Amino acid sequence: MDHNTRLYGSHTSGEFATEQGGLSVDVIKKSFDATEEKFLQLVKHSWPARPQMVSVGSCCLVGAIKDGILYVANLGDSRAVLGRKVVGGPSTRGVQVRAERLSTDHNVGEEEVRREVKEQHPDDPQIVVHSRGVWRIKGIIQVSRSIGDVYLKKPEFTGDPLYQQFAVQVPLKRSVMSAEPSIQIRRLKQHDLFLIFASDGLWEQLSDEMAVEIVFKSPRAGIAKRLVRAALTEAARKREMRYDDIKRIEKGIRRHFHDDISVIVIYLDHHLRPSRFKGSTECTSSPVDIFSHNAGVSDEDPLRPVS
Repeated sequence: MDHNTRLYGSHTSGEFATEQGGLSVDVIKKSFDATEEKFLQLVKHSWPARPQMVSVGSCCLVGAIKDGILYVANLGDSRAVLGRKVVGGPSTRGVQVRAERLSTDHNVGEEEVRREVKEQHPDDPQIVVHSRGVWRIKGIIQVSRSIGDVYLKKPEFTGDPLYQQFAVQVPLKRSVMSAEPSIQIRRLKQHDLFLIFASDGLWEQLSDEMAVEIVFKSPRAGIAKRLVRAALTEAARKREMRYDDIKRIEKGIRRHFHDDISVIVIYLDHHLRPSRFKGSTECTSSPVDIFSHNAGVSDEDPLRPVS
């Protein structure tokens, strides 16, 4: 698991919900805490056989529907966007679609997030620096929240001589990243059409509105793959290349052209139908389409987190 991997759901949420009689904000927070704790235990167990695990982390995006209520929780810069039908708009067909963002991008490229991190660390003037063309925490990573990235959360690891054998020491007095999710709750409405859950690789190339428009105007079959292709086409255009050209680039090198792209599209045809917990997962009968395109990790510096 690294920043090329985004988590879009969690069996832990279902387990906590089953134990506590239903889904809630508290249940979701506990599931994130449990996931973070289990990963920390994995890092400790792997030390010293695999000390590089201390620098591994992942964004996490979770969505759940319960009794017509949508819960979206996230760490990092994966994003959930809702497509909502607008009747009587200026469209010639009388119907158009609007995008509604349902998650918060925890990326210090966003001025609000950068300000939040600086306010949390008033004693560290180097907490956020501009490095390699973008803003990064400690000059290393763009996301401010994640699962893992223990070396930026637990100073005792970076001070260990074993860690210093394979990575540059990051002087920390305390954690500079968080595993506290942002959670949004929304009651689904009659004109809500679909949800797009995707990693930042999609959103770096397509705006919320562009992605929603593509889903709205396209056939359902293979819609997630269609979004990925649209993003790759845009990445190629920015480099004055063709789609086929960028597809031929080896994965490790392609990393320099675009980030990995994972997409889930959920159509909300049956969202008004009451749902019940079954075992450890929250289910919906709505159609789902999933596709992932991994750009690959560069071999130049495999231990440096990529965001």
